[in-house]
Amino acid sequence: MKVLVINSGSSSLKFTLFDMTEKSVVAKGLVERIGLKTPHLIYQPGGKKFEEALTIKNHSEALKSVCEKLVSPEVGVLKSLSEVQAIGHRVLHGGSRYTAPIVVDEAVKEGIRDCFVLGPLHNPANLGGIEACETVFPGVPNVAVFDTAFHQTMEPEAYLYAIPREYYEKYQVRKYGFHGTSHKFVYFNTCEFLGLDPAKAKIITCHLGNGSSLAAVNGGKVLDTSMGLTPLMGLVMGTRCGDMDPAVMPFLMKKTGKTADEMDAIFNKKSGLLGVSELSSDMRDIEAARDAGNKNAKEAYGMFIHRLTHYIGGYYLLLGGADAIVFTGGIGENGITTRDIIARKLAVLGVKYDPEANKSQGEQIVFSTNDSTIKLVVTPTNEELMIAMETIKLTTK
Repeated sequence: MKVLVINSGSSSLKFTLFDMTEKSVVAKGLVERIGLKTPHLIYQPGGKKFEEALTIKNHSEALKSVCEKLVSPEVGVLKSLSEVQAIGHRVLHGGSRYTAPIVVDEAVKEGIRDCFVLGPLHNPANLGGIEACETVFPGVPNVAVFDTAFHQTMEPEAYLYAIPREYYEKYQVRKYGFHGTSHKFVYFNTCEFLGLDPAKAKIITCHLGNGSSLAAVNGGKVLDTSMGLTPLMGLVMGTRCGDMDPAVMPFLMKKTGKTADEMDAIFNKKSGLLGVSELSSDMRDIEAARDAGNKNAKEAYGMFIHRLTHYIGGYYLLLGGADAIVFTGGIGENGITTRDIIARKLAVLGVKYDPEANKSQGEQIVFSTNDSTIKLVVTPTNEELMIAMETIKLTTK
């Protein structure tokens, strides 16, 4: 069975075509700069890679360009588009309404529209991708897989904010959490890898990349997660500030004369590692500059570690112990130094690790020792495969 996975951004469209018989990638790629002056297609069938400029105006035209490549006599991987039997879509925000993936119909599309206010940058683009697929693949089922869905098992004490209740009741202001598809994949894949019962396991999942979040997962249910109403809350990230005194915003607005929207953009796009280091949002650049003696980079990295330690410790107590702590995402999978520092900090809980095993990058490993109280694991995330698997569940009943 062939499943197409789509991740539509405001000016981009990522795609992955899976053969779910073997859960293998048949082709993948990206159309970027949609609606701008120089749209560009990257198409990767198998181990090959092709790039070309496009003349397109919207996501529907971008998708048509992708389809032309998929069935091309020269570089295609399909004889006909009819081989695509289902399409899975990443949708950022499902609010509290969507607690699981769902087959898209008109009511679901309206629900995604209702969440535009919660995900103004992503949800409109996600819906655009769905509508483009309805046009190009008439009759093929579309499945919406929400970034927020996996976290909707949180109890009120975890997801409510201590503000007047009317703001929750009128405007749905609460913690939702993000990276849910990644956290779900990593949790269940790690359980399988370690031989743990997913209905009983206690795991702290650490999705660490340019955007970062943690989740405390007990028996497949999220007890808490670090992101909030938006992806701004929680860890220090590439360009996001993470947790901060809310009074900072009105204070800086008064001092600088900037509007709320301008401050929001600063906290999301000019803060985090970039803002503190005044150098880069990329952890590799931060580590290199820190090692070269750059004071700002050292402080930025220290803040990242401090906040990460804070959350891991809190989630350990919340879970009442942990079977495993799992690292994923670009930093989690490749950040040898970060994992080394965290492992040493965890020694207070009886954690022991193997520095040699920790030198591995980008592959699934256990880097704790056999006598460690908690297993330390690296599990590469695969959100696209998770979306494809969720799509299969709903379209093959």
